[in-house]
Amino acid sequence: MVEKTVVLIKPDGYQKKVVGQVIDRFERAGLSLVGLKLIRLTQEILDTWYAHHKDKPFFPSLCAQMMSTPVVAIVLEGDSCIQKVFDLCGPTDPVEAAPGTIRKDFGVDKPHNVVHRSDSAYAATKEIALLFSPQELYTSDV
Repeated sequence: MVEKTVVLIKPDGYQKKVVGQVIDRFERAGLSLVGLKLIRLTQEILDTWYAHHKDKPFFPSLCAQMMSTPVVAIVLEGDSCIQKVFDLCGPTDPVEAAPGTIRKDFGVDKPHNVVHRSDSAYAATKEIALLFSPQELYTSDV
């Protein structure tokens, strides 16, 4: 089934200058880039994005980190896209990630793991709508 999902190259990935390498991994896996932008996240966006973390003690530092530099927001499309992106990124903790995954190769720890990825079709739909207008998305058959 063709799906869309979101990936954010987080501030640590932006600062390490691995944006091109991360995007290349998705493209080499056969996924299509259908949305791409450099954006500064706001507190309003993060309050919605991370609503499930709002009451946790790490929420303020998470928001500060995510607003420290622009992030690269990507919408990918392809068959079983959400699972493929999960496999390419690896688990949240780079220590637990397999060699060859984005988080193992570029990440340092859970907060500095280079990428955010949507964890479900529901989350992908919500996250796409927070960052992209319909006019900013393209079909992969172009």
